[in-house]
Amino acid sequence: QVQLVESGGGLVQPGGSLRLSCAASGSTLPYGVGWFRRAPGKERDRVGCINRASRMTFYDDSVKGRFIISVDNAKKTVYLQMDSLKPEDTAVYYCAAVPCDMSNMGTSQDWGQGTQVTVSS
Repeated sequence: QVQLVESGGGLVQPGGSLRLSCAASGSTLPYGVGWFRRAPGKERDRVGCINRASRMTFYDDSVKGRFIISVDNAKKTVYLQMDSLKPEDTAVYYCAAVPCDMSNMGTSQDWGQGTQVTVSS
């Protein structure tokens, strides 16, 4: 069974950038990998996803134009490049295997520990 592990979080100033990684261990990278986030006191929300075969991506409106999801199949890793970060992007970020196409993404019941992103001056 594939296990996805998030990394790359940290503290960044507003307007800054950060790149998160989601690495698969054990088996191959799932065809669909999604990014999600949970802000303090809020429910987990979708961020976006990628289909590793077609490389098609989907983004939530809240991050469209600022975040980019990419994949390195050889490294079995999905990346989340986050630019123009805002304080409201502060959250724990998770990745998970989900159905993914250009118009929508699924959800998951299987979550890792996530990686903390804090946007603050």
